[in-house]
Formats: sequence, C-alpha cells, structure tokens
Amino acid sequence: MTTIPVGPPTGPSFFEQIGGHDTFVRLVDTFYRGVADDAVLRPMYPEQDLGPARERLTLFLEQYWGGPTTYSAQRGHPRLRMRHNPFKVNPDARDRWLAHMRVAVDELDLPPLQQETLWSYLERAAFAMVNTFED
Repeated sequence: MTTIPVGPPTGPSFFEQIGGHDTFVRLVDTFYRGVADDAVLRPMYPEQDLGPARERLTLFLEQYWGGPTTYSAQRGHPRLRMRHNPFKVNPDARDRWLAHMRVAVDELDLPPLQQETLWSYLERAAFAMVNTFED
C-alpha cells in the first residue's frame, strides 16, 4: 500500500537551503550598493538612507522563501504591484533592477539549482512590476 503525504512538505525550506537570514542580507546589501548610484532607480527610494528599503526587501524575500513571517506581521500583505504603482517602472527601470540583482545573486555563489530557482523568481517579479512603457 502506498501512502500519500498530507500537509506541508518536509525538509528544509529554500530559505534554509541557501543559508537563511545571512544569505538574504548579503543579497540585499549587494543589490542596494548598485541601486545607490543608479540615476534611474535611486529616485524611487524616498528615504535619504536606503536602510529601511534594505530591511523591507530582506524581510519580504525571507518570508517569500519560507523564513520568518516578519514582513507580513509588520506591513501586511505584500501587494507588490500596488506598492510599486506610484513609481514609473518601465522596461529600463526593470532592466537596471535586474542588472543589480544579477550581480547580487552571482556574488552569493549558490549551487546551480538554488541560483536558478532564485533568479527565475526575481526575473518574473521584475517583469511583473512594469507598469508603464513610457520613458
């Protein structure tokens, strides 16, 4: 007789597989180092200090990948498109975001499967955030 597992999957979450909190902090810190000097992306962050943006992205990614649910506890449902709607996210902004994120993902030096899993999600998310095709 074959039993079919019921309930959540067992084993480590993706969050745990890639190193947990420290890995996401490294990813986000590297990403924002690029954003800090980007003439198109930097104006989308109203705070003088990118620290709050770093924290929000870290918490979001950790939660998305099976880590702590602190993001939702502090900010509610992610509603990514709604939160990005006030900003002009055109293909140029998307491509710049992806370029900085590519550097950050590559610096993590993850195993190929985890790297592709993470990158695939980030790429889909970036394309989904485009809300205008105007310059």
